Amino acid sequence: MKITVLFPTQTEFQCFDHPQVEKALCGVGPIEAAYRTTRIIQQQRPDVLIMAGIAGVYPGSSLRVGDVALVASEREADLGFFDRQGFTQLADVELAMDFERHRSYDSPWLDETLPLPQASSNTVSAALAPFVSHDGVDLENMEGAAFFHVCLAEGQRFYEIRAVSNPVTLEPHVWDFDASLRTLAAGLHRLVEHLLPSVARA
Repeated sequence: MKITVLFPTQTEFQCFDHPQVEKALCGVGPIEAAYRTTRIIQQQRPDVLIMAGIAGVYPGSSLRVGDVALVASEREADLGFFDRQGFTQLADVELAMDFERHRSYDSPWLDETLPLPQASSNTVSAALAPFVSHDGVDLENMEGAAFFHVCLAEGQRFYEIRAVSNPVTLEPHVWDFDASLRTLAAGLHRLVEHLLPSVARA
């Protein structure tokens, strides 16, 4: 049985190792993430695919720099349009042609037995974008929505784990890469050890 972990960057890739887990790079941003995720699913057929990386935390979240969480939902937060009133996110628009909510995704694989807290996240192409709505959202990252979209479309069992490296603010602040990489590795170990028995039974 196979668990594969995708990392956006080499720095995140190097922070984790496990003898029963394969690792791969997916690149930064939604286009690279979608392409690499699709290829790995189609070529390697993992039983479980995990996206792992760092993230920013929005004001108002209970999470803090150095915390780690599983992502329960993702939105393509900077996909939309501007008018005189400002920015409208496509996820908040019901299109007349199909009346569906667009570009917002939920994970079907999370439950209360998992060993980490759960969070909601925005995916953005421009980090710290001040026009993006973050009401009720904890985290900001650059790959998650693309990862969710591909995994859901392919019927792939998946998880996303993020460690908080910085606050999402334009005010001066310090990124704590060391703490976030340590907690990312520790959180990944906890998640993998929790998943291995269920993967073996599948």
